[in-house]
Amino acid sequence: MAKKIFVLDTSVLLHSPLSLYSFADNDIIIPIVVLDELDKFKRGTMEINRNARLVIKELDNLRASGQIDKGIKLDRGGTLTVDLNHREALALLPPGFEHNNDNRILAIALSVKKRFPRRHVAVVSKDINMRVKAQALALNSEDYLTDKIEVDDLYAGNRILKVSAADIETIYQDRELTVPRLNGVVSRDPLYANEFVCLVDKTAANHTALARFDKEKNALTLIRDSRTDVWGVRPLNREQKYALELLLDDRVKLVTLSGKAGTGKTMLAIAAGLHKVLNDKAFRRLAVYRPVIPMGKDIGYLPGSEQEKLAPWMQPIFDNLEYLLDAHTPSSPSKKGGGSQRDSKLDYLIDSNVLEIGALTYIRGRSLPGLYIIIDEAQNLTPHEVKTIVTRAGEGTKLVFTGDPYQIDHPYLDATSNGLTHVVEKFKGHPLAGHVSLVKGERSELAELASTVLSD
Repeated sequence: MAKKIFVLDTSVLLHSPLSLYSFADNDIIIPIVVLDELDKFKRGTMEINRNARLVIKELDNLRASGQIDKGIKLDRGGTLTVDLNHREALALLPPGFEHNNDNRILAIALSVKKRFPRRHVAVVSKDINMRVKAQALALNSEDYLTDKIEVDDLYAGNRILKVSAADIETIYQDRELTVPRLNGVVSRDPLYANEFVCLVDKTAANHTALARFDKEKNALTLIRDSRTDVWGVRPLNREQKYALELLLDDRVKLVTLSGKAGTGKTMLAIAAGLHKVLNDKAFRRLAVYRPVIPMGKDIGYLPGSEQEKLAPWMQPIFDNLEYLLDAHTPSSPSKKGGGSQRDSKLDYLIDSNVLEIGALTYIRGRSLPGLYIIIDEAQNLTPHEVKTIVTRAGEGTKLVFTGDPYQIDHPYLDATSNGLTHVVEKFKGHPLAGHVSLVKGERSELAELASTVLSD
């Protein structure tokens, strides 16, 4: 079977710099105009700029192996070629296609298809419009699929098991139930470390128990009593109970919470963070970060402090903090006049370096030990950006990622390729990590209805 030929768009290389090595033994063609576009992106501090520089560096390393315009052998058997034929190839475009960079890339693909009529030639792009235009030109077009995860099959972090009444009585009495006692209930679909299970009595559906799988013990352990609030917040449904179990467990260093708007992801994470930092003193600081879309976008040179510039992006975090602090501090006039004790406490926490709220722009290069870190809106991060964040975690740090895979603002990400779904699947089953998908909206009856009836 003949090797396939993939013509790469700039968007693929900027999304994943190492995509050069992701096409097995097939041949890769990079139009010369892509190098021109990479050159425009190489200066700057944004993630996209760093990716451009990394691609250029990789190409320079490969160039040492031969003439890149003639084709350089890759380790997995394919070749990489920079195609210089775009001027002649433009004649293959039908009338109506202006000579911009995207169309020059498509022209190269048409030229390659003409030269190799018996081989599968495909344009690979993260740009939907580019793929549509390619199809209009009778070209095969594909998204970059290597880092995609089917969101419908995404690990939920919990399941329901029907068991005997005796099993439920045992877990309430002993606070654990060994997996071998389940008589093969999970033998076909083994449990993952820190996966939650709702045990349901086969004979009485209202006789239940909520447990978490302890991989080391090979047993289900009863989760903590949820009747005690955490910083004024009590879980309102089963998945929220699961989430708090992970958020309050210092042994679980990486927690991911996914769910639509209003399911309580951010509220629970911040409440648990305040409790662990201020009450338990288990961490020296609570840090809450959000990506400024695109991640790394400069906050600019307009007048004002960093916090003043970031205020519009961070307002949802302040809303949650004010609500939680209000649960502990009744509103009343402050001694200075104006504002409230709650506002004063929020300012005090920030000024005393116990609470940090900011953008992810400057996290690269930092080492972050002893922190309780919450990354909100993590669905707007690429897998590479998530790796950058996780590798910043120092000794004694806990990382919490929250987000909705279906609500993405990043131009080149979707529900299947974002950093949140990527980290959920990659860390699935590791004892240091846990995940919960929250499904029930608790913000308000109206918000839950809107989330359902106004969904795309």
